[in-house]
Amino acid sequence: MTELVARHPRAPELVGVPIEEIAKRYVAHFKDRKPDWTAFSDALIEGWRRAQHRFIGNTSQKPDDRVIPGDHFTLSIMYVPPGQGNASHTHEVEEVFFVLDGSLTVFFEEQDGRRLEVNLGRWDCVSCPAGVIHGYQNNSVEPVYLQVMLGKGRNMDFMGYADDRLYRDRDRHTKVDE
Repeated sequence: MTELVARHPRAPELVGVPIEEIAKRYVAHFKDRKPDWTAFSDALIEGWRRAQHRFIGNTSQKPDDRVIPGDHFTLSIMYVPPGQGNASHTHEVEEVFFVLDGSLTVFFEEQDGRRLEVNLGRWDCVSCPAGVIHGYQNNSVEPVYLQVMLGKGRNMDFMGYADDRLYRDRDRHTKVDE
């Protein structure tokens, strides 16, 4: 057999780690993900209820030993029932929504309250730029599954809710038992 050459160095924490252990640590199956209905402070409020299935990294900042470590981004699957969504918010980095099943209304907002809505269906995608107020709402009669990917900024901070009351209480979900 021909010897293979790794053209890029392994991350320091993986030097000497056998591929069996790497696969065990870096593979996640949906069946093993536990839906977290209290992943975010706004998810505790009717109208913004949704469940996060964490895969890579952890935007909720709640303890979860099932996530794949992520150095530069996070990836999760959100389950959004009809009539639910999330509150207007920003991040220090871009956030991507990719609709896997169902239809979703994504919105962008100005600080003066002006809102632009865009409807997304299955396999549609949006990238919400850093610092732009955004969010989504499931206005359909069917549940929505969407993939959410978020870059990691310098400060892994909680969502920057546009509403002052939500912003002041943005870590409330970390104090709630599931």
